[in-house]
Amino acid sequence: MQAAMDPTFTEYVRARQQRFARIAYLMCGDEHRAHDLVQEALVKLAGRWQRLADENPDAYVRRILYRDNISWWRRTRAEVVAAELPELAVGDGSERIDLQLDLVDALRRLPSRQRAVVVLRYFEDLTEADTAAVLGVSVGTVKSHSHAALRRLRDDLGPDRVSMTEDRS
Repeated sequence: MQAAMDPTFTEYVRARQQRFARIAYLMCGDEHRAHDLVQEALVKLAGRWQRLADENPDAYVRRILYRDNISWWRRTRAEVVAAELPELAVGDGSERIDLQLDLVDALRRLPSRQRAVVVLRYFEDLTEADTAAVLGVSVGTVKSHSHAALRRLRDDLGPDRVSMTEDRS
């Protein structure tokens, strides 16, 4: 792999690895699988680095993260995972932690396409057109998935706890 020896590739990975791990975690809801997804995406990017370095490697990595996550989900969807979140002690900052845990749990319950749209639009701050390009769908599909996902998040979390879900057109 020539890219592994390329200092621009190494610099690119160092600068973006944590960001990609966050995206992957928000898409899949599992820290270990998120790191695996990032590693797989970066290996795939390394094989195409010479062609993609001057274009938009971020979009390529996001697309790979999304597609690999969907592939994993399709292979394992017969499994039923019922992870109970532990009770938190009441204290300083617990409301914020509760909201973060509730949000991650609510994201996990969204269908994978809706979750991907929410992550890309509201956590990665991509436009509807960029989100559509990453997911390989139309802008209208992004809008409908976004609308349905935000409605479900509001229902799950309550309207007073979901200021992040204000529609952004």
